[in-house]
Amino acid sequence: MNRLSKLTVLGAAALMLSGCGTLSGLGRAKQSNACQDLTVSIYFKRDSEAITREAQAVLRGAGDLARGCALGQVDVTGLADSMGDPDVNLALSRRRADTVRKAVERLGFVTVNFQVGAVGERGAVTPAGDDRPLRRRADVTFHLKPR
Repeated sequence: MNRLSKLTVLGAAALMLSGCGTLSGLGRAKQSNACQDLTVSIYFKRDSEAITREAQAVLRGAGDLARGCALGQVDVTGLADSMGDPDVNLALSRRRADTVRKAVERLGFVTVNFQVGAVGERGAVTPAGDDRPLRRRADVTFHLKPR
């Protein structure tokens, strides 16, 4: 089983068991076997910026895939739901983004250019006034290209 297949199986298993992260871009990478941008979403418990074991596994899997490519930049964006004070939610989303950046650095990506941002609860409510689900997260995009 090649590395991408192992990542797909590991990531899918972790996601089904935990609901703590998602991977996108794998289908394209598997089909073309080329290095393309890869986005993962790391989910958090309410009012928390702590990364779960399952989310760490998703980051490790994405990091393993990124190692086979040239990595230009990593974008990390923290988000929050609409529960509570907007200023508190913005601060929480910043802490989530920073926590994820540190976790990616611990994977060995210390010389990479990071673009880190936070949007707080902006976008957490639909125009109809409904809460958007799964906003307690940080989105991470690895900008990849062939070596």
